[in-house]
Amino acid sequence: MQPTFTWSGVAPALPEIYLAAAICVLLMVEVFFGERRRGLTGTLTLLAIAGGAALTLACAQVDARVTLFSGMYVADPLGTVLKLFAFLFLALALLYSRAYLEQRDILRGEFYVLALSALLGVFVLVSANSLLSVYIGVELLALSVYAMVAFDRTSGVAAESAMKYFVLGAIASGTLIYGMSMVYGLSGTLRLDDLAARLTEAPSLGLVLGLVFIVVAVGFKFGAVPFHMWLPDVYHGAPTAVTLFIATVPKIAYFALAFRLLAYGLGGLTGSWTQMLAVLAVLSLVVGTVIALAQTNIKRLLAYSAVANVGFLLLGFVAGTPTGYGAALYYMLAYVIVTLAGFGVVVVASRRGFEADELEHYKGFHARDPMLALSMMVVMFSTAGVPPFIGFWAKLRIIEALWETGHLWLVIIAAAASVVGLFYYLRVVKLMYFDAVPAGLPATEKRTGVRFALGLNALAVLALGVVPNPLLELCERLLG
Repeated sequence: MQPTFTWSGVAPALPEIYLAAAICVLLMVEVFFGERRRGLTGTLTLLAIAGGAALTLACAQVDARVTLFSGMYVADPLGTVLKLFAFLFLALALLYSRAYLEQRDILRGEFYVLALSALLGVFVLVSANSLLSVYIGVELLALSVYAMVAFDRTSGVAAESAMKYFVLGAIASGTLIYGMSMVYGLSGTLRLDDLAARLTEAPSLGLVLGLVFIVVAVGFKFGAVPFHMWLPDVYHGAPTAVTLFIATVPKIAYFALAFRLLAYGLGGLTGSWTQMLAVLAVLSLVVGTVIALAQTNIKRLLAYSAVANVGFLLLGFVAGTPTGYGAALYYMLAYVIVTLAGFGVVVVASRRGFEADELEHYKGFHARDPMLALSMMVVMFSTAGVPPFIGFWAKLRIIEALWETGHLWLVIIAAAASVVGLFYYLRVVKLMYFDAVPAGLPATEKRTGVRFALGLNALAVLALGVVPNPLLELCERLLG
């Protein structure tokens, strides 16, 4: 007897179904109305995001863990929370970016369609319970981001960055699929929950080799050293609106990739992959921190800062405990909230024919725009780990997780990297508040709605540091 299809049977996957339908609708809207009403697709995208968030809440799995589609899809509280944060982060990124796109005559519907396609890839990864669905999510996200990097077709620098990213990303994707094929061949299953049950003994040489390929791909997606070569070029070469997106929303997907694939599916091999991640984390901390000292471009500075922050995030996985995974989740959310505000300031400070991406452009910034300067100061202090901002608690939780698991040498390296990093973060603050204003700089963007959202974003960085327990407890409950 054939099973009867019911909507209740796929209810946990309705956010993905809704998002795919919204992408198709927005494509048709752009075809018929895009030329006449340039801002319509952007407005409808924000409405679609609001509707998707409401639907995700309505279909939320509060306590249960449900699998669908022959075990390829999983719905659980972690997935629900990550999807809600992804909706929020994407909405802020698109809101900050609209004026930037208008000023450069690249406010086209394709940007929003690609952003939603990337978000769908994030969702697939967040709910992946199979090696196959993991790979589908990775590729859907990656292909959308490649196109976004080259979105400004008049920019040769953006095209060059997109080509570099595409070539290196293709190699990383091949590495991932090769590693997963080896794991599948030796385990006999694609499902991550079955992998977790079967890989409980000492790993064979073939499994370790497959694991190496998987860790390399995960390291590339995060931008960990030595697989970080794409990250500074893409951050610098892409339009700043695209850089804002790349630096924030996909981080949720990459956390989900590491947790679902390594911590959950390959949890029986924790002793092997934690050692590999420890090496990547240390290299990322050292290289990211040292090279950031020499940067004069704020986008490249934030790129190498991202490399160093990836090192901190990976240290949570190195701990190999639920406390460590919870600390990594908290660090990822804190980092994205702070980075949204940081690149938001860069986007709002840019104007037509002027990219506010050199440190020289921020000399005397306080005198030109006190609100944006204050927001950037909050970002710099938080990323440096200065209390009482959220970045301080994020780094402290990672260090506590390492201390509890006896990784004293990693605690020392992480603390040293934080101290060195203070220099280049505080240098930006010094330029904004103590240097004279250069002549000839244009005025900053004055749109009230965007500035209000950016101010709330910066306030959240402070408020979540003053009152850290709600978000900390949420992360610990999800992964505890």
